[in-house]
Amino acid sequence: MKIKGEKSILVTGSAGFIGYHLCSRLIENGNNVVGIDNLNDYYDVQIKIDRLKQIEGKDNFKFLKIDIIDKGEIEQIFNKEQIDVVVHLAAQAGVRYSLVNPHAYIVNNVNGFLNILEGCRHYGIKHLVYASSSSVYGLNTTMPFSVSHNVDHPVSLYAATKKSNELMAHTYSYLYDIPTTGLRFFTVYGPWGRPDMALFLFTEAILNNRPIDVFNFGKMQRDLTYIDDIVEGIIRVIDLIPQAAKDWDGKNPDPSTSCAPYKLYNIGNNNPVELLQIITILEDCLGKKAQKNYLPLQPGDVPATYADIDELMRDVEFKPSTPTQEGIRNFVEWYKHYYRL
Repeated sequence: MKIKGEKSILVTGSAGFIGYHLCSRLIENGNNVVGIDNLNDYYDVQIKIDRLKQIEGKDNFKFLKIDIIDKGEIEQIFNKEQIDVVVHLAAQAGVRYSLVNPHAYIVNNVNGFLNILEGCRHYGIKHLVYASSSSVYGLNTTMPFSVSHNVDHPVSLYAATKKSNELMAHTYSYLYDIPTTGLRFFTVYGPWGRPDMALFLFTEAILNNRPIDVFNFGKMQRDLTYIDDIVEGIIRVIDLIPQAAKDWDGKNPDPSTSCAPYKLYNIGNNNPVELLQIITILEDCLGKKAQKNYLPLQPGDVPATYADIDELMRDVEFKPSTPTQEGIRNFVEWYKHYYRL
C-alpha cells in the first residue's frame, strides 16, 4: 500500500534496521524523505553505513547525521524542512544493554523523544508515529498481549523508557492536540537486521563453530515479525491519523485510546514460536547444527510474547503474514551474501 498524497516524512533512526527498510519503501513510493541518524557504535557502524548506501543519492531522500538528543539541531530540522509526518524510530535499543548502561536509555529514549515532541508541537506536524515495544508488557501473563491491557510492570529500563514514550506522547496529544500513534513492535527480524539480535548472533556463531546461548533452556517464545510486515504496518498507520475517541470513559479508561488524538497498536505476527523451533529452522537454512549452551531466563527478559492484532486488522485491514521459515531463510540468504560466504 502507498501513502495517500505527496507527504514529506521525517524518519529518525534512518540508518537503523527498521528505519532503513521504511525509508526504502517510502522512497520507492515517491514520498519525500528526510532521514536522520547519529550512526552510534552500539553495534557495528559499517552495517549502518552500508544500509544508507542502498538509498543515498535518490532524488527524494536527504540524509543528515544528527543526534536526537541535540535540541538545537532537531529544532533546525523542523524549521528548515517542510515536514508533514514524523516517524520516530531512533532509540537506544536492547534489553540486556539497559542493565549495563542505563543512562543511555534515559538520554536517548526519554530526552531525545522530548526533543521530537517539541518539534512536532511547534511546527504543526500532522501525525507523529513512534516506535514502542512489546517489552512494555513486562510481567503481564494474559496472552495474547492486548493494547487495552495495563502495562505498569516493566522488567527492564528499556521497557520503562518505551512506556514513558507512550505517556509523553499522550500528554502532548492532550495538551497540544498533536495526533500520535505508538506502535508496539514484536521481535523484528529479516535482512539487514541488527547484529545484537538473537537470530544474527546465532547465525554468526553456528557458521563459526561456536556454541550459542539458549536462554530459558529453549522454552522462550517470541512472536517473530518479519521486517516487510512491520514496514507495511507503519505505512498503513501513517495515513490513519488518530481522532479523539468520543466514547472514551475516564472511569474505565482504555489505555490504547483517549479523549485526545492518541492511539496504540501492536504489530506482531500473532503466532509465537518457541526458541528451540527457531533454532531448528535456522539449522535447516544453514545446513549445520548448533552447539547449544542452555541457560536460565536472563534479568530483563520475558518468557513469552504474543501480539493481539485485532485492532490493527480492524483499523488498517492488515495482518502480518510472512511465515517464520520464509523469513529466516531470507535472512540467512542476505547474511551469506552480505558477508560473502
